[in-house]
Amino acid sequence: MAFLTATSQHNGLPSTLSNASIAKGSDLMVMKVASILSTSYSDNDFRDAILLADQRAAGSNVKKRRQLRLDLLGEAIGCNGEIVEEMGLVAERLKLVRGVVERLNSRIQDMKLQIDSAHDRTTPALRGMASLFEQRMAIERKQEVLGAIESFFIMTDDEIESLTSTARPVDGLFFSNLHKAKRITLGCDILLGFESQILGLELIDRTSVHVNMAFQKLYKWVQQEFKTLNLENPHVNPFMRQALRVLAERPSLFQNCLDLFAASRERYLSESFHCALTGITPKGTEDASIRPIDLTAHDPLRYVGDMFAWVHSATVGEREALETLFAVGKDDTLYASTSSPNATLRDLPVDEASEGSEYKVLEALGQLMDRNFLPVVRILRQRVEQAIQSNEDVIPAYKVSTLLSFYRTTFEKLLGPGSGLEECTGALEKVAKRQFRSLVRDNVLSVQGEFQQVPSNLEPPRFLQDAFKRLGAIIQIYESSLSASADSGSEIQEILSQAFDPFMTGCEEIARPMTNPEEGIFLVNCKLAAAHCLGSFESTTFRATQIRDEIAKDVLNLIDDQHAVFRKKSGLDALLRILDDAEEVDVSQASVSQASQELDDFLPSALMDAMDRLKGLQDAEMAREIIEQAAEKFCTDFERLEEFLANQKHDEDASNPDGGLNLSRTSAEIRVLLS
Repeated sequence: MAFLTATSQHNGLPSTLSNASIAKGSDLMVMKVASILSTSYSDNDFRDAILLADQRAAGSNVKKRRQLRLDLLGEAIGCNGEIVEEMGLVAERLKLVRGVVERLNSRIQDMKLQIDSAHDRTTPALRGMASLFEQRMAIERKQEVLGAIESFFIMTDDEIESLTSTARPVDGLFFSNLHKAKRITLGCDILLGFESQILGLELIDRTSVHVNMAFQKLYKWVQQEFKTLNLENPHVNPFMRQALRVLAERPSLFQNCLDLFAASRERYLSESFHCALTGITPKGTEDASIRPIDLTAHDPLRYVGDMFAWVHSATVGEREALETLFAVGKDDTLYASTSSPNATLRDLPVDEASEGSEYKVLEALGQLMDRNFLPVVRILRQRVEQAIQSNEDVIPAYKVSTLLSFYRTTFEKLLGPGSGLEECTGALEKVAKRQFRSLVRDNVLSVQGEFQQVPSNLEPPRFLQDAFKRLGAIIQIYESSLSASADSGSEIQEILSQAFDPFMTGCEEIARPMTNPEEGIFLVNCKLAAAHCLGSFESTTFRATQIRDEIAKDVLNLIDDQHAVFRKKSGLDALLRILDDAEEVDVSQASVSQASQELDDFLPSALMDAMDRLKGLQDAEMAREIIEQAAEKFCTDFERLEEFLANQKHDEDASNPDGGLNLSRTSAEIRVLLS
């Protein structure tokens, strides 16, 4: 306090003011102390300040610790002074920088003025250069268009000469130039779309003349090549195939070439067929390497088969040669083939002009095949008809018709329906079938005299057995042929109606005047043979089933007939008839006794008589079944009669106890004797 008072007096302050200040200072101190004490040590800033103060005051006395604030303030003032001095240096440097910047701005302004002056002087020159550059680009575009037009629409003199000059060969260069000429013709449509059509019209006129002359040159060249062409030689000029492909775009020229080619092929195939038949070459000499068909084929089937085998082989070879020559694709168009060994591999251009062509190449080739084989077909028809008509045997006649049916199907698949060979073979097939039917009718007429002869043992007649042998051979041929798989059953029905039904009708005529059981036995024997014959083949099982149903009906008739014989020979028929008619008639003892006597005479030999009566039936098992079923029916009738007589006995017992109606045999004894 003394220090504070002295200090205040030294400062010249009144004592009252000093006292007030002291009081206020003590209050501030109390507040600071209270604030310091209330501050939590967990505050990071407070904790750091305490640690810093502790480090500065460590090892000092009380006086130094009291001067801590003043020291800190002195250090802060010293730091601020250093900062002010550094900032003064920075200000001096900034003044230097400002002077440099001002000098740079003045120089930049001078450069801008110089650039603007230079730009004003060079702008007209730059505009002129831009105009010249645009003109140059336009000229270059026009040069490109002109070059493209010249390369696409203009043909050089060498190219025109290659197309039109007959002295130049027909090679790959010719076809490339022809393709270019046709491309020019198609491209002229673009030029005709402009307002000025003069260029397009002139190009079309000029190019059309060149194209027509090129086709004429190609047409003459193809005709010349056709004269020396050998289809048997696998090395065919590849340009020939391409020439035909291109020439097909002009159907009239192409057809004229085909006419010339067909004439040479007709002559060649006709001479080859004649040589195969006779062994004589076109020069009149005999070829020892050929076996003449006329001399080696002795029967009609072999003769017809050898001729058609040669024709089929020639047809396949001719077809393959023509397809190779004309290079026919699957889409009925001509394409350039390079499959020949001497063909040069190269890219052949596609002709746009041929894309819309309606000329059917396969149809033209089919017509060409018909024309080439026309003389062969003529000779083939004459010789096959002669061979068919000279044959008098049924089975070879049917074999020939089956063979012709096979080749007709083959030619239809190979050449298509409506071809000359297919129609010729179809006509010959009809002739062969007509001859077969005629021979079958003649055979039926030749055995009609035997229809009146009854076999002694009631077996199938000899003519029927022969007919079944022929029919079996015919059906076997039919089932082994191609027509069996495609036939809906009409052909086998026709065969049966011609080679089977007339003979069965003849057997029925034979059996008509006969009496039972001979009629039934004879018909059953004939039908059994027929069922055995037809049941051996898959195509006639339906008819065999029908015949077996008919046999079952005939067997029922034989059972009824044998049953009637049992009733009649046993002496019980009269009594059984009364029972069947359900008449109320009194039966006398005498009639019953008479029936018993006849029954006793009948039973010992009943089975033997029945078996002897049916001995003509060839199926012994069937005969035994007929007798057993007839005997069963007879036993059933006897049981009914025995019951009826028993009722009659009761009525009679009422008036006459000693009398009665009874048979000498019981139903059990009857069954034993007839079993």
